[in-house]
Amino acid sequence: MRALTWQGKRNVEVTEVPDPVLQEPTDAIIRVTSTAICGSDLHLYEVLGPFLRPGDVLGHEAMGVVEQVGAAVTHLAPGDRVVVPFNISCGSCWMCSRQLYAQCESTQNTGTGKGASLFGYTSLYGSVPGGQAELLRVPQAHFGPVKVPAGVPDERYLYLSDVLPTAWQAVAYADVPEGGTLAIIGLGPIGQMVGRIARHLGVGRVIGVDLVDERLALAAQWGMETVDVRQVADVSLRLIELTDGRGPDSVVEAVGMEAHGSPVAKAAHAVVGMLPDALARAATDRLAVDRTNALTTAIRACRRGGTVSISGVFGGEADPLPMMELFDRGLQLRMGQCHVRRWTDDLLAVLEQPEDVLGVETLATHRAPLQQAPELYRTFQDKADGCVKVVLTP
Repeated sequence: MRALTWQGKRNVEVTEVPDPVLQEPTDAIIRVTSTAICGSDLHLYEVLGPFLRPGDVLGHEAMGVVEQVGAAVTHLAPGDRVVVPFNISCGSCWMCSRQLYAQCESTQNTGTGKGASLFGYTSLYGSVPGGQAELLRVPQAHFGPVKVPAGVPDERYLYLSDVLPTAWQAVAYADVPEGGTLAIIGLGPIGQMVGRIARHLGVGRVIGVDLVDERLALAAQWGMETVDVRQVADVSLRLIELTDGRGPDSVVEAVGMEAHGSPVAKAAHAVVGMLPDALARAATDRLAVDRTNALTTAIRACRRGGTVSISGVFGGEADPLPMMELFDRGLQLRMGQCHVRRWTDDLLAVLEQPEDVLGVETLATHRAPLQQAPELYRTFQDKADGCVKVVLTP
């Protein structure tokens, strides 16, 4: 089969790889009909290369049609249309019984000290082949895949794999009080959906922060006020000014480890990238290699007693944080990998409405065959050509 494979830093290729086969009774094989490039994939493209090997299949946002199922998979059958959550969870362990699916103990990566396995996301998370491919083996298929109806475009449901539940969790964790204000740092796909979901759930005032014209314009179309990073000297102070000198009640950080405005950490990324893999893995996992500018902006902007909800992906373990700000302002932090299946029922109730109330079918700005994935990785990373979201067809 054809699949998008990692070959080195900023080097991905569509190559021929062996077809996946059933390995466990709880497996399924799906033929992928749509798969997306996620902002988190760009971390693999740029920063997390030491945890990848040439030939690793990337991608963790996929949906398709079931081709085969293992003996223990009884709720799916060949021909069913499914979306595959990006985290792999069993649904019944101690963690899963508490809806902490991203910490599933059946697929937890204890050897690397990480949570549940993820599709297409490095040796830290199980080295499970990803979904930017023609076929995908789905472990724990007795629980994970979400059946969706036929007869509607893939993009109505594709983002159940990651974007929508991640954004829904970010809003839930933000815990915006009635009549309160939510700020969003970063208006990529997650930030866009955070704003739309917040508005859908009744948050009256949403302020989005970014530095890309197309993203700012798109947020404004969906009822968000916007702050252009390029137009203000201090984003946190601007957000405080916009909220009666108090700051937003809640702030979502939707950027992660490669935020703009962090030159020292950017230099650290470059240095780590030149190390041999064994040293680079240790440096990436244990040292402060994150660019935390967006996170510190969120912390300094949030009002006293407010909540910062972090959905951006971070990788360092020694990143400095403004602890005085956190403590003195009495802030609450909520964060972590999304527990996808915790939110899918709520989202299905929204997606099954006749109207596309969250605009999921128009979120993608670029649609292309899988063969064009290498070019579109570059486009997405460079934020070129108005690129907000990429959907690929294998």
